[in-house]
Amino acid sequence: MGLYVLLALLNGVVIGASRTLNGRLSATIGPFRASLWNHTMGFAFLTAVLAVLGQWELSTLQPPAAYLGGFFGALFVAVNSYVFPRLGAMHAALLVISGQMVSAVLIDWHTKGESPTGLRCLGAGLVLAGIYLSPKHHKKAAENG
Repeated sequence: MGLYVLLALLNGVVIGASRTLNGRLSATIGPFRASLWNHTMGFAFLTAVLAVLGQWELSTLQPPAAYLGGFFGALFVAVNSYVFPRLGAMHAALLVISGQMVSAVLIDWHTKGESPTGLRCLGAGLVLAGIYLSPKHHKKAAENG
């Protein structure tokens, strides 16, 4: 279990670095081109890994509905590349994480029939409150309003 926790933490570091790089690339060439490069390089890397491991088979192709994950992934990278330079690393990451938390609670509720517990709702609420109460949020709100 400890290995999985460490891998998840490492993945968080990699995601943070990826968001930073994509945000900088987006500021230079635009969010959709940044997303295209991100996914092109990711596809090339994973294709090479699967080829080296000998696990690349056309019979592993999935039904069309399985490809929605790729669509949502590309949309996520494009939108994140657009908002990251404008909101900053912390705010963009916290908003993405809070969106993931809320959707995870709703998905579990829908698919598993697990009603959201007060603790889960409190956790999501605290993240959102932290974003709202942060000094940068108030500064931007004052500039816009």
